[in-house]
Amino acid sequence: MLVELRGKQLSIEKQGSGEPVVLLHGLGSTANVWEPQVRALADRHTMIRFDLEGAGRSPYVGALSIDGWVQDLKALLDLERIGKARLVGHSLGTLILQHFAVAYPQHVDRLVFIGVNRAPPEARRQAVRERVAKVRAEGIDAIVDTVVKGGLSPHTLANKPEVVAFVRELLTRQPTEGYARSCEAMASAVAADVGAIKAPVLLIAGRDDGVSPVANGEGMAADLPNAQLRILEQCGHWHPIEQPAGVTQALREFL
Repeated sequence: MLVELRGKQLSIEKQGSGEPVVLLHGLGSTANVWEPQVRALADRHTMIRFDLEGAGRSPYVGALSIDGWVQDLKALLDLERIGKARLVGHSLGTLILQHFAVAYPQHVDRLVFIGVNRAPPEARRQAVRERVAKVRAEGIDAIVDTVVKGGLSPHTLANKPEVVAFVRELLTRQPTEGYARSCEAMASAVAADVGAIKAPVLLIAGRDDGVSPVANGEGMAADLPNAQLRILEQCGHWHPIEQPAGVTQALREFL
């Protein structure tokens, strides 16, 4: 359902009962990417997922930024009267959660970073800006095949056509300008002071992830005082739907 927060409308879904778990999707995705985990864990947790402003069913109001998404998350927790939450992020969602955990440590029980994303290096920033220009000039369809092939593992591309189709659908249903602004927000992001994060952290990496390689997860685990890393085989960057059972089991054990 659409809920008004901070002068904007966000599409928010809530299922299950028990201690709350809040799920943040990545760039080019929506809350639907969490369907396998929501179905599996709603018997023990209240699963809260939402489309970030500018993605899916949550229209953009103005310029997008990491801080804006952080404040949206804070407003959502306030709305739901959640003091401390278990927070799960995928890709761009992990960067938002890093900044949230530094700004609002009192609201963090534990964190899960799936396909961890830090502030991008300059080459990555430039590539994202070029993607923005292409999307605005030619539409989302112009970049879909590249994003799909670059984000999924060889195993998924060869053996899971339903996952390939799902990723294509997530991308092609994005609002063009919302996606462009989301890319711009990521391209201008700064790094969070992750050393300040004291909460327990689970990092999940895909062995075949070309967007956020295993080395990114290893590096993040080394920089965090209380972290563990799990690596999923035959998995690219779309972990929740490429290896749903592996992600769900890791969440079940950690949360």
